[in-house]
Amino acid sequence: MKEIDFNIAYPSYRPAMMGRNAVATSQPLAAQAGMRMLMQGGNAVDAAIATAMALTVVEPTGCGIGSDAFAMVWDGKQLHALNASGRSPAAWSEAYFAGRSEMPMRGYDSITVPGVVSAWVELARRFGSLPLTTLAQPAIDYAQQGFPVSPLVSFLWHKNLAVLKDQPGFSACFAPDGRAPRVGECFKNPDQARSLSLIAESQGEAFYRGELAEKTVSFIRQCGGAMTLEDLNSHRTDWVKPLSRAFAGGSVHELPPNGQGIATLIALGILEQLDIGRYSPDSIEVLHLSIEAMKLALADLDNHIADIDHMRFPADMLLSDEYLRQRAALIDPRQAGDFSYGTPREGGTVYLASADGNGMMVSYIQSNYKGFGSGLVVPGTGISLQNRGAGFVLKPGHPNCVAPGKRPLHTIIPAFALDGNGQPLMSFGLMGGPMQAQGHLQVALRVMQYKQNPQAAIDAPRWRIVGGRRVMVENTLGRNLLTALRALGHQVEVEDAQLNHLFGGSQIIQRHPQGHYIAASESRKDGQALVF
Repeated sequence: MKEIDFNIAYPSYRPAMMGRNAVATSQPLAAQAGMRMLMQGGNAVDAAIATAMALTVVEPTGCGIGSDAFAMVWDGKQLHALNASGRSPAAWSEAYFAGRSEMPMRGYDSITVPGVVSAWVELARRFGSLPLTTLAQPAIDYAQQGFPVSPLVSFLWHKNLAVLKDQPGFSACFAPDGRAPRVGECFKNPDQARSLSLIAESQGEAFYRGELAEKTVSFIRQCGGAMTLEDLNSHRTDWVKPLSRAFAGGSVHELPPNGQGIATLIALGILEQLDIGRYSPDSIEVLHLSIEAMKLALADLDNHIADIDHMRFPADMLLSDEYLRQRAALIDPRQAGDFSYGTPREGGTVYLASADGNGMMVSYIQSNYKGFGSGLVVPGTGISLQNRGAGFVLKPGHPNCVAPGKRPLHTIIPAFALDGNGQPLMSFGLMGGPMQAQGHLQVALRVMQYKQNPQAAIDAPRWRIVGGRRVMVENTLGRNLLTALRALGHQVEVEDAQLNHLFGGSQIIQRHPQGHYIAASESRKDGQALVF
């Protein structure tokens, strides 16, 4: 019997969805988990937590129980921001990594304390209305009974297995038959189901101080790592004040460092200085100036941004009008510049947005980082451990240099926008490592400056800066724009929008002035937006 062909052979258009409650994320099954909570009387935070827990099961290539997370919550009156990223083990001094030129990308010395479990617990404690055991049930069911593997997840699973098959615990969990699951094949992870049950029943205590903590630390130390029970016990989440920048009659909000969201705000601020609104959205002027503004923002990110407790100066200094005018003055409208910054790395991440009929909205992101993270999976638990330690540098004196109990620079960033009256406009995000800040800029520009609907803003061709003057663009970008970019000195390379996940998957929930929501999800990927 011939197998079903899951390739998308023809261009498709996905309309924006509308309703009074909404969930949007990268996996339909996870979106359904969140929608179940809303239909059971839960709120947007309940939906976000259920969706996030389900994503660790149905999209393990991007996240797991050993992930980190960040969130933004509009509670109906004000915006709150949660940093649930973990810190480095106490033993991680510069001397610990002596003799190495860069941080390990995989293995036990890339693992910082996982924070995602604390995000679920803290969000539920402060804003949730349903028990954590209820929120975890869809994820537990998917793990216990199995779920059909989607096309993109299957592709990434096969790709990463070739790299990670020999990492301790990886193949036993994610390739028990010696291979990655095929598209549409059901995959079960009963060990993960049990871990999720323990986490929900203990309100996270099992993960940081109980049975799962002991198994995790014992395994990491057996592999040669330095993490201790005290490292896990001392983990804490932080409610922080978002950074913001006025833009296009409203404002964009990002978490403060240790994330890269400030790069989006810097670039938007530069574009405001250049009066970007006088050009049409798909003009060469907007494309060129946006790329140049993002180059400057990435240079600042690379040179200055780290754990906020270790930065040389307050982060909001980079967002002052005076500083942004100075940066904008460096841009030549007739020629591509070459602003120095470090070459970004590929990432593995999941994003979700949720909203309910009472006005609560959530922007949430969690990630193992580079495709399955460190590659280490704690035996008998289904807990795949992130490799966020790879975000540190080993350059002495750099604000992001590795140190004990320190948060590394993070790629993952949820975002939120308010309108000119200080009311919610949209929760939005975009996955894909270094693409995230660049994608936030492109989405915000289209929705806020040019009033495009969320689905159009997501579907529009995207670009991403690789380094120097190198710019990758999707093959849906018009030929005339390609020619014009090259004439300005950009080194342009074209990639297939459907086949290359490095342009990121995006989700948006926009609040309509009449009170309902417009939800959109990535049509290039496996994403889904559900409303009722």
